[in-house]
Amino acid sequence: MTTATAVAAPPRHISPVQGAKHAFSLAWRGILKIRKNPEQLADVTLMPIIFLLMFTYLFGNALGGSIENYLQSFVPGLVVMNVLQASLSVGTQLNTDITKGVFDRFRAMPIARSAPLVGAVLADLVRYVVCLAVLLVVATVMGFRVQTGPGEFILAILLAVAFGLCFCWGSVFVGMLMKSPGAAQGLMFVFIMPLTFGSNVFLPTATMPGWLKAWADISPVSLMSDVMRGLLNGGVAYGGSLLGALAWMAGAVVVFFPLATWAYRKRV
Repeated sequence: MTTATAVAAPPRHISPVQGAKHAFSLAWRGILKIRKNPEQLADVTLMPIIFLLMFTYLFGNALGGSIENYLQSFVPGLVVMNVLQASLSVGTQLNTDITKGVFDRFRAMPIARSAPLVGAVLADLVRYVVCLAVLLVVATVMGFRVQTGPGEFILAILLAVAFGLCFCWGSVFVGMLMKSPGAAQGLMFVFIMPLTFGSNVFLPTATMPGWLKAWADISPVSLMSDVMRGLLNGGVAYGGSLLGALAWMAGAVVVFFPLATWAYRKRV
């Protein structure tokens, strides 16, 4: 005589609190993956150093009059640029997990359907923090100095991380659309490079052609770079730039979060 084994079916309704717990659990999974494979942080540790050394020592005297002056203007902008570039990886990582069938396992588990997506984005916070820490430590060794107090410095870090989190949804959207991780990464760089180089990160917009200056002045990267310069260097009015940057961040979430969610549900 055989006994039927009861298999618990996934719950038909998952509360927001349970969904948040699932997302944080999967975020912890992503952090553990980084700890076991620290080479995943190679881009956010090596790229900031390469950009910092290359542009400072090759163009610092020509663009800033001296390396010291250029560092004070360049590092705050580089904070924004590197956080934005660090946000690209989440789309590639999600695409990799999907193509390997990891999300098929998640779909069979009694968890919120959005938990793998939100968990991957939350785990990306580690990359932002590592990126900023490496950049600021190396810049300090090279001669950069924060001219403001602890409050302004902490606010600058929080805004930089928030900037990356808002724009990472564009990366998630692209990662859900592309069929391979390589295609996702390539397409994201096509969009991100003009966005970062067409800004005031490397040099003032006054030196640019009129059509490029018009864009660079309102670019989210330029606006947030001005905010970083005000918070880290002091003596710079950045209220208008802050409002503009916050508007861009809100717009990125309003546009790309629904698109990323739609593409994610369609893909998995």
